[in-house]
Amino acid sequence: MFQAVIVGRPNVGKSTLFNTLIGERKAIVEKTPGITRDFMVDYVELEKGKGIKLIDTGGIDLSERDYFSKIIREIVEKTLYQANLILFVVDAKDGQTTADEEIAAYLRKLGKPIWLIVNKVESKEDERKAQEFYSLGFSDIFFISAREKKNIPLLKEALYEVAKDYLFNLPEGPLIKVAILGRPNVGKSTLLNKLVGYERVIVSEIPGTTRDCVDVLIERPKGPSFLLIDTPGIRRRARIEERAEKFSVDKALDTLKKVDVILFLITAEEGLTHQDKTLLRQVDKNYKACLLLINKWDLLEKNKGKAEVFLELVKQHLKFLPWLPVLPISAKTGVNLDKILSLVEEIYAEYHKRISTAKVNKLLEELKKQYTFNLKGKRLKIYYATQVEVAPPTFVVFVNVNPEDIPKNIEKFLRRSFQQNLGFERVPVKVIFRLRN
Repeated sequence: MFQAVIVGRPNVGKSTLFNTLIGERKAIVEKTPGITRDFMVDYVELEKGKGIKLIDTGGIDLSERDYFSKIIREIVEKTLYQANLILFVVDAKDGQTTADEEIAAYLRKLGKPIWLIVNKVESKEDERKAQEFYSLGFSDIFFISAREKKNIPLLKEALYEVAKDYLFNLPEGPLIKVAILGRPNVGKSTLLNKLVGYERVIVSEIPGTTRDCVDVLIERPKGPSFLLIDTPGIRRRARIEERAEKFSVDKALDTLKKVDVILFLITAEEGLTHQDKTLLRQVDKNYKACLLLINKWDLLEKNKGKAEVFLELVKQHLKFLPWLPVLPISAKTGVNLDKILSLVEEIYAEYHKRISTAKVNKLLEELKKQYTFNLKGKRLKIYYATQVEVAPPTFVVFVNVNPEDIPKNIEKFLRRSFQQNLGFERVPVKVIFRLRN
């Protein structure tokens, strides 16, 4: 598998280049240095259905002034040793810096093919300053603007020429996108590392370590593949001070809407907090499939009575999500970790299941025999229903009154009835009322 790795000092436009080459906005692009602490992985299509792997790394700071600079450097080094090609990105607007010279010397020692990518060449002045970089001594130099897509086709052509004998088929078939969501410091990154089988993301006791959403692909020979997305720990808006952290929270909430299943993490230590319930209401509002994981279960598993009381309390607090499946785990000791992906697969299948109109209306007829509904003295007539969508399973119910006049309790009753009787016990169901003309 041919893989190219993007490296450079902070804030030279590595993430913008990554997004431009893969064709979508995935990495956070922001002027604050050091936004990308972890690294992003995706694919560049260079031929129909074929391409190479591309990795966007955190900005290298060889001075190691802080903990994260040291950690990022260690992670980048591991990635570089596996690279077939290094894309060393510098900033034309800044001109050549001492940090660029230090990184160039560092990269040469690796003995890997290196292309110098001079980014942000957007004016005559930029073109003049870009000439400084010839002094770094690299034979393969590309002058581009990732933001304006200047010379990007030229760069992709060059990538094709160097990698054409090593292109691989891009992933096809079922790919279940799974976001790991929760407050800071509940063990999201540790869980991801355990599921993947190696230390793929930074694990730290400092809340807010994961600023960006980190994607990891788990491919399996049989069954679906999984794209695991480790999101930043979400705090209340009032507590978000850094602009970068605000971007991270927005990205995490945006990711919530795009994934298939959410792994929502809480701990047996802290239980279900007010903030957890606020986040879970976002899950409910967006009709997202979700699995609640109670991490650090090793703290309770030896005391059966205490564990049962804890689970009962959690269920009491989650009455607004009666369908939500719960699994106690320990990312540290491995308790129930082997069950997570198989459960996700089952939940995904349920979330995408279709029920025939005949079966839906048979259930509806049984409900109509048992229950009657009155609205302000007028009887609500339910004529028929049909499933119109999956993910979430969505049912349109035709009635004899203005849908806006139907109270929430009737909608909840039908949703729960569809869930319990049509095989949607572990996923949310959406009900839409329509007036029959």
